[in-house]
Amino acid sequence: MTKHSGIIAAGHHETAMAGAEILRSGGGAIDAAIAAAFASFVAEPTLVSPGGGGYALCFRGDNGGARLYDFFCNFPGLSSVPPSKIDFFPVSVDYGPANQVFHIGRGSLATPGVIAGLCRMQAEGGRLPLSVVLEPAISLARSGVRLGEFGSAVGHLLEPIFRHDENLARLFGAPDRFMAPDWVYRNPDLASTFELLGREGPNLFYREEIAHLIVADQEAHGGLLNLEDLAAYNVIVREPLHMRYRQFELLTNPPPSRGGALIAFALGLLESYDIASLRFGNARHLALLTEVMRQTNLARPLFEATRDAEILLDPKLIAQHSRDLGWRLAHEGRGQTMIEPAHPEHNNTTHLSVLDDEGNFVSLTTTAGESPGYVLSGTGLVLNNILGEADLHPDGFHQGQPGARIGSMMAPTIVLCKGEPVLALGSGGANRIRTAILQVITNFLDFDIDLPTAVAAPRIHFEQGVLQVEGRETQDALAELQRWGYELNFWEGLHMFFGGVHAVGKDASGNYQGAGDARRNGAVIRV
Repeated sequence: MTKHSGIIAAGHHETAMAGAEILRSGGGAIDAAIAAAFASFVAEPTLVSPGGGGYALCFRGDNGGARLYDFFCNFPGLSSVPPSKIDFFPVSVDYGPANQVFHIGRGSLATPGVIAGLCRMQAEGGRLPLSVVLEPAISLARSGVRLGEFGSAVGHLLEPIFRHDENLARLFGAPDRFMAPDWVYRNPDLASTFELLGREGPNLFYREEIAHLIVADQEAHGGLLNLEDLAAYNVIVREPLHMRYRQFELLTNPPPSRGGALIAFALGLLESYDIASLRFGNARHLALLTEVMRQTNLARPLFEATRDAEILLDPKLIAQHSRDLGWRLAHEGRGQTMIEPAHPEHNNTTHLSVLDDEGNFVSLTTTAGESPGYVLSGTGLVLNNILGEADLHPDGFHQGQPGARIGSMMAPTIVLCKGEPVLALGSGGANRIRTAILQVITNFLDFDIDLPTAVAAPRIHFEQGVLQVEGRETQDALAELQRWGYELNFWEGLHMFFGGVHAVGKDASGNYQGAGDARRNGAVIRV
C-alpha cells in the first residue's frame, strides 16, 4: 500500500494523529481530514460533536479544481405541527467579563449535516473505505482521551449545559470528577454508532435506525425535527468565493454564510495599502487593521440584507468605504466615530487543515453550538443547539423557513499563488473567526512571516467601539492608540477569545509548513 506524506494541523494532538494514521495507510488529504474530523468528536468533545454541521473547502492538486462542501444545519419542521410546548430554555454562561445566554433543549436541535457532509466528501474524493477512515475515531471512543487543561476549561465554562442531563454529565466525570483535566472521556456507545455507520453509510442517520431514534426522542420531548427533515437533507456543493488579493487568489466560503465575504471585503480595503512597509505591531499597523475591521462591520448590514457577495465586493462600494477608511486614519479622536452594529456568533467551533504530497489541500470547520444539553440514549450522540443561537436567527427563535440552510461565520479558506495553493486555514472563535483569519493571511502574505509565527502573533479584534488586544503588543504602540482615541481592553497572553487558526501552507522557498494555534490547543503532525 502506498503511503502518503503530508501535514495536518488541528485542535488536538489525537485529532491530528488520526489524520496522520490515515495518510500512512495510503489515504490522501480528504481521507485524513475526514478521519481527523471524526476523531475530533472524541478528542475535542467540549467543542464539537457529530450532531452539528460545517463546511469543507477542498483543492485537488491533479486538476486545480476547488469545491466547497456546505453541510451546515437546516431549519427543521418540514412536515409536522410544532408541539404545544417546545423543550427550549435559556442557560446563562459566565465568561468572566460578561454572561452570555444560550438556549438548549430538544427544541434547539437543527437538522444536522456533518455526517452527511463527511460521508459525501469521502465518497467523492476519498481513496479508502469509510469503515477504515472511521477506525481511529472508533478506537479513541473506546480507549478514551484525557480532557486536558483546555478541554476542561471549556467544559467548566459550559457547565450549566453539560450538567443539565445526568447521562451527559456522567460522560464528563460527574458527579465527583466533572470536567477534571485528567478525566478520560470515553464514549463506547459512540464507537458502536461509528462502527454501524462504517457498515451502513449515512442513510443510517437520515433514513434508517439512528434517524428514527432521533425523531422518537424529539417527539417524546418537545422537539421540532422530524423524519422528513432528515430524509430531505442535502449536502450542497458550491463554487468557492473567489477574490484577487495582490498576486494571490483567495478561495473561501461563499454566501449564504458570511465569514468568507467579510474577509474578502476586508482584504479589498487593505489592498491599496503597502502593509509590508509598516513595522509589524506598531501603532500605524494596528490602527489600519482596527479601522478595516470597523469599516467591514459598517458594511456588514448590506450583506446581511442581501446575502449577495457581488454587491458587497463591488469595486465602487469598496472604493467608497476606502475613502471613509482613509479619512478616519488621518484624524484623531477615532473612538468618537460611529459605533458599528453588534453581531454575536456561536462560540464552540473547531478547525483542521491538511495537505498531502500530491498537492491536495483541505480546510474543514465544524460546530455543534454548545450542545443541546443531552446525549441521545444508546447512541453516544450529542447533537446541536443551533436553533438556540440568537445571532443565527435575527427574526427570532423558531421563525425560520423549514428546510432552509442556516448561515454561519465559519470560513474555511485556501490561498493560491499562480494557481497553486500556498495556504489553507480556518478558525473557531465566533465573530472573531474572520478577524483571526484576516490577520494570519496578512501576516503570512504581506509580512512574509513563517506560518507558525504568523499564527502565534498577537491579535486584535475591534467591535462595538472597543479594541480587544492580546497582551504582547508594545506599550508604546498601545499608548499611541489610546492617544488617538481608541478604547482598549487588554487580554493577558494568548487567549481562545481570539480564535484558533490551524493552518498548513508553503513558504516562498517552497517548503511546506503547519501551525496549530496554541490559543485552542493546536497540534501539527508531519507525515
